[in-house]
Amino acid sequence: MEKKEDSNMIISQYVLAVKEIKNAIIDSRYRAARSVNKEVLSLYYWVGNYVSVNSRIGKWNTNAISVISKLLQQELPGLTGFSETNIKNMRIFYEAWCHVLNNKSINYNSTTDIEFKDLLNRQMASADLNDNDWECFLNVGFSNHREIIRKTSTLEERLFYIRRCAKEFWNVETTKFHLKEDLYHKEGSIQQTNFDKTLEEPDFKQRALESFKEEYHLDFINNDDMNERIIEQKVVQNIKKFIMAFGPEFSFMGNQYRLEVSGQEFFIDLLFFSRRLKCLVAFELKRGEFKPEYTGKMNFYLAALDKYVKLPDENPSIGIILCKSKNEEIVELSFSDTSKPMGVSTYRTSQELPEHFRKALPNIEDLKRLL
Repeated sequence: MEKKEDSNMIISQYVLAVKEIKNAIIDSRYRAARSVNKEVLSLYYWVGNYVSVNSRIGKWNTNAISVISKLLQQELPGLTGFSETNIKNMRIFYEAWCHVLNNKSINYNSTTDIEFKDLLNRQMASADLNDNDWECFLNVGFSNHREIIRKTSTLEERLFYIRRCAKEFWNVETTKFHLKEDLYHKEGSIQQTNFDKTLEEPDFKQRALESFKEEYHLDFINNDDMNERIIEQKVVQNIKKFIMAFGPEFSFMGNQYRLEVSGQEFFIDLLFFSRRLKCLVAFELKRGEFKPEYTGKMNFYLAALDKYVKLPDENPSIGIILCKSKNEEIVELSFSDTSKPMGVSTYRTSQELPEHFRKALPNIEDLKRLL
């Protein structure tokens, strides 16, 4: 019996050894790939800068890039990645980021010891490029950068795709798909939250910001005179539609979700679990304008969820207050003394959508048949 136990112990040690070595191999491969990608981005950014200066304001003629590409092929037979098109893409890459990242001149006479970080100033024109964003930037391949630059119009939108690309290991085809589907505007970025002071882990904070929008179109609600309970019932009746407004990673846990604290009952309008955020998400629905007392109530709900419902390996619960309208200064002041992560979003009903949109949407009865 002892020999069998010893044998099992040895096998378990072998299994543990395999796991540890496997993790070390994967980590090493990741760091090697990241290092290579950083060098590629560094080189392409340098070439883009060089070509931009000489072709835009220098004396190169219109076919200079084509000639240079062919001469490079002759000098370095078998060289890939330096076609005329790709050299132009390097120029686009540099020009898309130089006003944000680059404030340091480059020595065009030497490519020795080029360091990407040395070329780039990590200060945005309007905000800091934080360590998390910088890490994501370096982990995204050039082909993905190229597609993101082509299909986005703002820095905020560009960074949204870079973060998702890095964190979820998108290949080029996946990146193209999400750009075509306009994921940024579907998921958006909620503006009025207290996440900065209530969420400590940077990655979780960023994912939380990206998971909620500033405004939602609840097109299955078509009567502005209904009260909160009727709005809630409409949401429950059309729960699939509601979830799609927030993202398919949300799982519905219930409406009027019951909490018991010190023998008293409390009820949360809607409770979800986000697989992406790995946390509970409580929604409170309000028919009218945001009021300061809503934050106190939500703060209490989140504290109770964290104490009585949240599992040990889950992230802190998040609350979203959905109102018909809001005053930004009142929201900011209301957040000043809250300790739990929450945000305020607004919603629009079908009556507020343009006529041609309303006609294109199914009515409530059609939606019920689909559910």
